[in-house]
Amino acid sequence: MSSEATDGQAPAEPVPAGHLGVRDTWRTTPGPARALLAGVFVNRLAGFLQIFLVLFLTDQGFSAGQAGLALGLYGAGAVAGTVVGGWLSDRLTARAVTLISMLGSALLLISILYVGFYPLLLLVVILVGGVSQLYRPAAQTMITDLTPRERLVMVTAMYRLCLNLGTTAAPLLGVALASVSYDLLFWAEALAASTYGLIALVWLPRGARPAPAAATGEQPEPNPRTGYLALLNDWRYLVFLVAFLLLCVVYSQYTAALPLAIVDAGLSTWWYGAVVTINAFIVVTCEVVATRWVQTWPIRLTQLSGFALLAAGYGIYAIDIVPVFLILGTLVWTLSEIIGAPTVYAYPGMVAPAHLRGRYFGAMQSMFGLGSTLGPILGIALYTQVGGQQMFMWTALVAVLATVIGRVGMRAPRRSDPATEPAVTQPAG
Repeated sequence: MSSEATDGQAPAEPVPAGHLGVRDTWRTTPGPARALLAGVFVNRLAGFLQIFLVLFLTDQGFSAGQAGLALGLYGAGAVAGTVVGGWLSDRLTARAVTLISMLGSALLLISILYVGFYPLLLLVVILVGGVSQLYRPAAQTMITDLTPRERLVMVTAMYRLCLNLGTTAAPLLGVALASVSYDLLFWAEALAASTYGLIALVWLPRGARPAPAAATGEQPEPNPRTGYLALLNDWRYLVFLVAFLLLCVVYSQYTAALPLAIVDAGLSTWWYGAVVTINAFIVVTCEVVATRWVQTWPIRLTQLSGFALLAAGYGIYAIDIVPVFLILGTLVWTLSEIIGAPTVYAYPGMVAPAHLRGRYFGAMQSMFGLGSTLGPILGIALYTQVGGQQMFMWTALVAVLATVIGRVGMRAPRRSDPATEPAVTQPAG
């Protein structure tokens, strides 16, 4: 699908095929995909609810236990939302799914301010957690539909950059708003969601998704199986999902067990702030640039490098919790993120049958949500039993296991047929 077919602009000039750098990839990315990236950034820039929900509820007079339960249900809703979003993405357009997600979550967010009955509040929280995540599989499905195979990893890196920039800035903006009123947090997030909905309404394609073979070069199946049960036929993708879940459980320890280990080692919490800042700064400034070269690597080399470096980083923490190992370990597992994450996040679009792309993305993103939910629970429980150094050694071993399982599960994508690739054009304007 060319950009002129989706946004009504003048015919565009063709550009050379092949792997391109950051600037040329952005220049040749279709207008709807660029609009989607802008909407994702705006939405994540005001992603306040998960960060401030506990503080808001305790300020309203609820107990810490009640607030913690609400936060847990929000996470459960988010996991369910990615699963449902994957199903919707294969049945509706990205425009329709995004409108449902953004406008629905905006209304639910505002309703939290006016619901005082605790059971009803829990219902609203779990609904907003689910509805707000419906758009994620749709976003990546649309990116895959519109992007030639050799550009997909780079465009996915740009997608992650928009997510990371918004997520990094959101706590700072949220603190400023909360200092005035908690109500402003909810109204601001609802406004951001509505803005993304408006972007989808105006700029995302109204018609059906591209022909099934568009981005993979595969021939459509005469009677394709649908539904999440169809994933059971792809045993290697299921193995990949297990590896990805284990990796997410390990990755989440930098927000769960690591701050506890730093404090117990007698270090200032400043060091934890430094670790988080180093990771965020390097990912935001270096991931897209590094992808210029990583996108040309064989997918299995990228997987092996990304997964193994995470194991090495946490293994360094296991040596001792002192500043030199904190910084070195953080640099190593951050390197794993900038090398592996764009390819891993683009991977479902490379191997999924076209009619199941939304479900493949939804399944992977649900593993991320599940790992982010279970990881802190398991990590802190293990930490209290064996202490910091042994705990980080165990997490490093789990990451090694994920590396081996991922090596089995991830396969080289099918070679694409140039005749069925999306048009590589430079959008006018």
